[in-house]
Amino acid sequence: MRKKKFPIKEITLIAQFAALTAVCSWLQVPTVPIPFTMQTFAVFLSVYVLGVEKGFLSVLVFLLLGISGLPVFANFQGGIGVIAGATGGYLIGFLPAVLVTGVLLRICPKNPVMSFLSMASGLLICYVFGTIWFIIMSNNAGNGITVPSALKTAILPFIIPDIVKIIIAILVGRRIKPISEKYLLHYRSSEI
Repeated sequence: MRKKKFPIKEITLIAQFAALTAVCSWLQVPTVPIPFTMQTFAVFLSVYVLGVEKGFLSVLVFLLLGISGLPVFANFQGGIGVIAGATGGYLIGFLPAVLVTGVLLRICPKNPVMSFLSMASGLLICYVFGTIWFIIMSNNAGNGITVPSALKTAILPFIIPDIVKIIIAILVGRRIKPISEKYLLHYRSSEI
């Protein structure tokens, strides 16, 4: 099997979106136990602009930087302890969310309604991962949280802000994607 190689400009874009996700994780409204951040916006913008493969790599780089101890997560935190904490499932849930969103975006890439539904599907996947992890970790910590109270705490307050972030990601992505494609196309043509 042949390994896929990424040109330096693609690697640069992947790194830039990983950095954007880190910056967006610092933009937050602190709430307990889960802060409102702009990470969701950055994750969906990444997959919209970069596509499924490079968007996935961008989120993976962000997560690996955080796991390695760099303070890229909310509240300027880093380390495996954040992933092992009550909200770590949402971070891990970004990976399957990008895969689902990216695959669905390929079906109708220019249709804003389909883009929204694709991202909403990815968000649902992220919610499932995060809520299950939140329940497990809360119960392990002796907090004895039930599914209805977990939904009330971990999903309901975030639905409207996340929908707004998805809409913003689509609006910004529609502007940035042609620029990034032109940038990469110019690079590829100069290689020939």
